[in-house]
Amino acid sequence: MGCGVSKSNQFHKHSRKAIRAAVLIQRWYRQYVARTEMRRRYTWHIFQSIEYSGEQAQIKLYNFLGYLMDNFTPSSTERNLISHIFRENDVCWDSEWERYFCYKNIEVPEVYSGPHLTFPLTVEQAVGLLEAFRNKKQLHSRYVLELLLETWKLLRMLPNINRISTCHSKEITICGDLHGQLEDLLLIFYKNGTPSLEKPYVFNGDFVDRGKDSIEILLILFSFMLVYPCDVYLNRGNHEDHIINLRYGFTKEVLTKYKIHGKRILKLLQKIFSWLPLATIIDQKVLVLHGGISDTTDLSVLTKVNRHNYVSALRPPKRRVHSSAAMSIDIDMDDDLWSTSKIYQRQASLTYPKPLGPRECFHNRSLQDFSTRIKANMENELENSKKREVILAAALHRSQQDILSVSTDSVSSDNVKDEWRQILDLLWSDPMNQDGCMPNEVRGGGCYWGPDVTEDFLNRHNMQLIIRSHECKQEGYEFCHNRKVLTLFSASNYYDVGSNRGAYVKLGPDLVPYMVQYQASSMTRELTARQSVGRTERSALKVLREQLFAHKSDLLCAFKKFDTKNTGLVSLIDWASAVESVMHLNLPWRMLRCQLVTCKMSDGMIDYYDWFNELAIKGPNTDHIDQSLLETLYRHRSTLETIFRIVDTDNSGFISMEDFRQTWKLLSVYLKMEITDEDISTLAETIDSNHDGSIDIDEFMEAFRLTDKKSRLERGRSMFMGTTSDLTKLEGDPNV
Repeated sequence: MGCGVSKSNQFHKHSRKAIRAAVLIQRWYRQYVARTEMRRRYTWHIFQSIEYSGEQAQIKLYNFLGYLMDNFTPSSTERNLISHIFRENDVCWDSEWERYFCYKNIEVPEVYSGPHLTFPLTVEQAVGLLEAFRNKKQLHSRYVLELLLETWKLLRMLPNINRISTCHSKEITICGDLHGQLEDLLLIFYKNGTPSLEKPYVFNGDFVDRGKDSIEILLILFSFMLVYPCDVYLNRGNHEDHIINLRYGFTKEVLTKYKIHGKRILKLLQKIFSWLPLATIIDQKVLVLHGGISDTTDLSVLTKVNRHNYVSALRPPKRRVHSSAAMSIDIDMDDDLWSTSKIYQRQASLTYPKPLGPRECFHNRSLQDFSTRIKANMENELENSKKREVILAAALHRSQQDILSVSTDSVSSDNVKDEWRQILDLLWSDPMNQDGCMPNEVRGGGCYWGPDVTEDFLNRHNMQLIIRSHECKQEGYEFCHNRKVLTLFSASNYYDVGSNRGAYVKLGPDLVPYMVQYQASSMTRELTARQSVGRTERSALKVLREQLFAHKSDLLCAFKKFDTKNTGLVSLIDWASAVESVMHLNLPWRMLRCQLVTCKMSDGMIDYYDWFNELAIKGPNTDHIDQSLLETLYRHRSTLETIFRIVDTDNSGFISMEDFRQTWKLLSVYLKMEITDEDISTLAETIDSNHDGSIDIDEFMEAFRLTDKKSRLERGRSMFMGTTSDLTKLEGDPNV
């Protein structure tokens, strides 16, 4: 019996040790999970903040260029540089458009080994095209134009809002953003099957940009839509817009892959994008749209709009004048060229800019930043206006002789702008947790809407669910607003390998969403959770270092407020406070110090001059270039490249020295800063190594890269890198 007691005591002793060990392991594991979650969250926040700031910068730039169009005379150099991007529906005979897009004179060489298409398309040809793109083959430009023309004809027959039913099939599959990532689309078709009569699909916009296979994705989706017009539905996204494509890679991708006929392909795609339906309704209960809604969204209005007038959703459409001779003329709603009084309104607006209202005009709010910078010689304006009146009068006289009857759309400017705001909200908006509706100043377009707006909208339209895309989610999807709004994102590994899953949703007759998640890259299956977080974190920190160096001047001023004795040293707390006051990213800066500041600290103080030397670019010799100009280049690199692409009207990839100077002049007005001709010339001479008098845009942008290797965010995400090779292995960072 005594022996039994002894054994019992020994058992309890060992059990207490085991419990203590288990508690220690549990505590360690919870700390590990918490640290990993913190790293995951701030990595995600870095990527998302930089992505949205890029979209905001593009909208501001487009508003600025639109302002120049409205306030400079047609003969001005600045206006001539940018006017071509606003010619959304050029004055052109319909027969001339047909000849322009004609593919019959394009010969397919015998050595061409890609797929051949005949129309009407068959399902075998669509599947064959899919397999050809899987094997990295390219479709000939003749077939591309023919396929796009057939798609254009079909889209013009479709309504603004498609209405489909689950009763004709078991399930409907809905996909979110693909963003040029062909591997995700191939994986979806592998897991779920290709579109068919028994397997209908809805693709919810943002097919292009940022990835390297945008044109292939479009051609695959268009081919299946032509084969199954009642079973494949495409909604328009905010990236189906030629202005957005200028910044995010699709324009460059098409011009690189189709050097001879790329310009025609892009023009035809412009028209196709404008004809894409705006939304899809399933069983009268589920609304599928790309961005979201606002407190003014009205489906009855959206059903009636002329969606093809909104070639770019970033600017109100033009008033179209139709003639009996099958000719169309477009007129700016804000700049009626047929009224001579508008000439003087143009002139007056240079001195007295129009005030910007709160809600109805918030999309143009950024114009206040630079409107005071625009100066013009009033005498030259009047002289040019008189010349313009003579030209317009002569043109009108000829038009009256050639055209017997002209009818103008009887739609008021106010109605058109209301329609435009609804479409902009539909493509650009995001949900928020709190009630209400407010401008989406993070993206620069659309709005944030709350649960109360969702509830009111669904009640008014007798619906139960909104499915939208537009936002990358780590799990590929996310419910909000009491599970009445579902965000769906189908581009996995969007920011970097392992950063997020992709997802698609299947809806049956019960309309209960069934989610399917995936990751397209095989590399993610080889990484542990810790390795995956670490890899994504390293990529995000490289992008963050670039942003910090680009704000060097502002950071120096912030540091000197704490360093009153000008020692060049600040404490860790002051360093974190100064960085946050400039960057406004709401990051745990003290926690990030080990990754961002690798120089030695003395007595807990940071030498911020050494830190900037550590962040500095190791590239071309830039010592002789004005440092403020260099910092401007780094900070506004994407905006500068966008202007370069706009100025490069022939899409050659080269611009003249004069155009290079004019680009910097535009940028200086936009940024409200003085850039001297001498500084610009010095910068140009640094890049023009062969002294041929022209600038290679790609060479220029590559020469002033801050990071040694392109991050996935930059490579095809924000700076025209859509056609570069796939992932390169990131260098290990011993500090992570």
